[in-house]
Amino acid sequence: MTPDVEDGRFRAAARSYLGYALLYEVGGVYLVAQGVGVPAGVGPRGRALYALFWAVVGLVPLLGVPYLLRRPRLWFERWVLTRRDFARVLALFMAYRTFKVAHVGLRGQTAVVAAPWGGALTYRAGALVFLAVTLVALAFLVRAAWSAEARA
Repeated sequence: MTPDVEDGRFRAAARSYLGYALLYEVGGVYLVAQGVGVPAGVGPRGRALYALFWAVVGLVPLLGVPYLLRRPRLWFERWVLTRRDFARVLALFMAYRTFKVAHVGLRGQTAVVAAPWGGALTYRAGALVFLAVTLVALAFLVRAAWSAEARA
């Protein structure tokens, strides 16, 4: 395999992770804005600050992970992990995340949250959409992380 093919796999993994992280960022902030996961007794202003906090925290993986996957970063590979090892660790975390999201999507009872377009959306339906996106991103990540290494 040539370095260009390997880089293409990591670029595809970076793009798919960006889509995955963007969906989680928007979905997570929306749920917090609806009061899901917010400590009891927090008013509307506190809920908005809570949503803002998680929006800012969510920017780290949203922007940082694709940046590190897209192409080799010498400072990162020298002092932290190689890009391939980083992708492998990330894939393990995503596999666990997949398991937890599938648990929510496949359980018998489910809660309901107001949908942004009106009406209601069950946790099960939302979790199944998140599960599909997570599986696609995980597949791209595994493909890049465990493919044969390029020879220069």
